[in-house]
Amino acid sequence: WANPQLLWLLALLPVAVAGLWWNAARRQRATELIGKSRTVDPLIAGRAKWWRLSRALLWLVGAALLIIAFAGPQYGSRTRVLRKRGIDIVIALDFSKSMLAQDVHPSRIKRAKAELERLLTDLDGDRVGLVAFAGDAMAFPMTVDYSAIRLFLRDLGPMDMTVGGTAIGKALIASKRLIESSNLGASDENNPNARSTVVLLLTDGEDHEGDPIAAAEELQSAGVQVYAVGIGSGSGEPIPSYTADGTLTGHVKDADGRLVMTALSPENENTLKEIASITGGTYVRAEEGTVGVNEIRAELAKLQASEQKARRVTVHENRFAMALLPAFLLLVLEAILPEAWIVRRRRRRRA
Repeated sequence: WANPQLLWLLALLPVAVAGLWWNAARRQRATELIGKSRTVDPLIAGRAKWWRLSRALLWLVGAALLIIAFAGPQYGSRTRVLRKRGIDIVIALDFSKSMLAQDVHPSRIKRAKAELERLLTDLDGDRVGLVAFAGDAMAFPMTVDYSAIRLFLRDLGPMDMTVGGTAIGKALIASKRLIESSNLGASDENNPNARSTVVLLLTDGEDHEGDPIAAAEELQSAGVQVYAVGIGSGSGEPIPSYTADGTLTGHVKDADGRLVMTALSPENENTLKEIASITGGTYVRAEEGTVGVNEIRAELAKLQASEQKARRVTVHENRFAMALLPAFLLLVLEAILPEAWIVRRRRRRRA
């Protein structure tokens, strides 16, 4: 039943029966009194009584069927998939100058952008936000306009970041705030409209400030998974130096004139693994020539399939029409059945 509480209205039918019986008894007494004066044919009065009884029965049965129809009888069921809801993905991309290193062809940052554009082509209905970070982080709102995300990725570069260094902790906190402001509490597991939320962190792992582990714990409390991708070689790679117009001028050197090397050290890699582990996500080490996004695409596909499966619901077939149609016909028949005019017609014939 869709609305089983309405079935309680059937308890009113005995009251209606009592009212009809009282009205019929009152009519009978009146008829007997009139009959004593010999102005009413007892046979005609008796037939009129049966017409009224028939109408009363039609009304009672029709009313009962009408109540049953409004209660929503259901029989049989089918599985239905609700409208695709998708997941929320925040791409936290490292734009520090160390991402200019060329141990991944053509460079860490260019390869990461290219792989992310491939990832965007696989998405459908998922909202995507972008957090660009170096020593500080800036966020772009969640959207399903993937062309806008592509435009941000193409236009931004390490030279556009005003604060140098790498602050993974700040990037994670910025990602959490972006999700909260965009979802309006959708990370609450008690919210039936909650969407699964993911942060895709791509970095060479060289964190120079903040506490990324504490930030990961905050994300875990908010129900956000972090998929971390470590980019870079373990042996070290010099960092190219460019002018403002993009002209290569050599490599970055320290105060003593020595080349500054960037590497995905075991310590930095362990930090990324711990971030992913705390939040229930996955860590991927970028292989030579890629940045590991293929593995992340497979993980996101699993999450999307799980999200879609969770939106499958069992729908019971409504059968109210089986009660509503006969109720309508009975009530119409009750309304058009003759009563008093039969008596008048028989009187005219006898006259």
